[in-house]
Amino acid sequence: MTIFSTFSPSVRSNLTVLFVAGLCFWAGLAGLLPTLPLFIETLGGSGQQIGIVMASFAIGLIVARPTLSRLADERGRKLVMLIGLVAIALAPFGYLLVQILPHLVFPVNILGRSLTIDLSILSLMAIRAFHGLSIAAFVVAYSALVIDLAPPANRGELIGYMSLVNPVGMALGPALGGFLYEAHGFFTAFLVMGLLGLVGLVLILRLEEPYRPVPPVADGGRRSDKFWRLLWAGRVRVPAIVLLLVGLAFGTLSTFVPLYVRETGLALNVGLIYTASAIASFISRLLVGRASDIHGRGRFITASLGIYSLSMVVFWLADSAPIFLLAGLIQGFAAGTLIPMIAALMGDRSESNERGRIFGLVMVGFDLGLAFAGPVFGTIADRLGYRNIFGLAGLMTFVGMLIFITASSKDLRHSVHFALGGGRDVYAVDS
Repeated sequence: MTIFSTFSPSVRSNLTVLFVAGLCFWAGLAGLLPTLPLFIETLGGSGQQIGIVMASFAIGLIVARPTLSRLADERGRKLVMLIGLVAIALAPFGYLLVQILPHLVFPVNILGRSLTIDLSILSLMAIRAFHGLSIAAFVVAYSALVIDLAPPANRGELIGYMSLVNPVGMALGPALGGFLYEAHGFFTAFLVMGLLGLVGLVLILRLEEPYRPVPPVADGGRRSDKFWRLLWAGRVRVPAIVLLLVGLAFGTLSTFVPLYVRETGLALNVGLIYTASAIASFISRLLVGRASDIHGRGRFITASLGIYSLSMVVFWLADSAPIFLLAGLIQGFAAGTLIPMIAALMGDRSESNERGRIFGLVMVGFDLGLAFAGPVFGTIADRLGYRNIFGLAGLMTFVGMLIFITASSKDLRHSVHFALGGGRDVYAVDS
């Protein structure tokens, strides 16, 4: 970690504040993973309804992503991070308020088709969508600010270290949330997650932001590009498709693991699976970032997609607590490699005044995967059980690996060389 010694004291102080706020963000968000599906079930939610509520998180992401990504470039990273932490702080209290609403179920007729509307489920969907603002805001702004601070030659290394907030928060949050739920119930677990968001909010208020938005006149004309038009650019399209398929797998994991474990009849604290995943993610981020600065991003992204597929297969075959924990470890190592590498890749492919939009765009794929995973795989799970949806998730990430190998660069030859042989990235801005 000698890279930190090259920074001035003020930059090191900023990085410290940013890191601790990031820990609060991820712990507060992940602390609800082992408890929220069970909470929805206590309100009468079926497997499909649980999937729909959890997927509503991605609705907030998708709707807010364009505006918040542009805001990070035009108004600065700090403001957008504050928006994300407000959502983390308030959403847990919103879930708890649903318990005191009257449980109203009423039929409606839409285009000649009779549907049953549950007020509690609708309320949870709305709050979950608001909760989705958190990632749409904080993750894009955090990543853009880290890339702003990172020297190009050490970009992967600094991103690897600063992205450790994700596995550490994902390790602490679910374990803490699961423990508080088992010891004191939903109220205490949700209350503590909201308080973590408030702490992060106070910390970010102290942050001194070095990024200064570039006026449109000095932007070389690139700011005039429409947000969604950039999605079809070669530098963005394939990473976004890859993250769409990974989002399907991650959405399955985050939504259905607690219910899957219960279906198997195992006495296992589900939070430990997320903790195992976070530990492996921590290790991979320490190792891979600096190596990618030397050997290129492509081969690490390819390897991570293969490992992600393996983790979903292990979940599919799991029939004991050790196998579930092993699957979590494998998935964590894959995710801990893939997400920082995609962030570094998009940092290589963008200039400072467009990083919010470019990183936000590529994450739209992940958003859509999260959105579809819940309702689609929830419907499948109601018919075939929770086990089989993990096999399907493994197939999705394997397809993502094949797409990256064959289409990550301007043609097949360059793509294979970049994805497998460490060839240079032809889309890199500073290449």
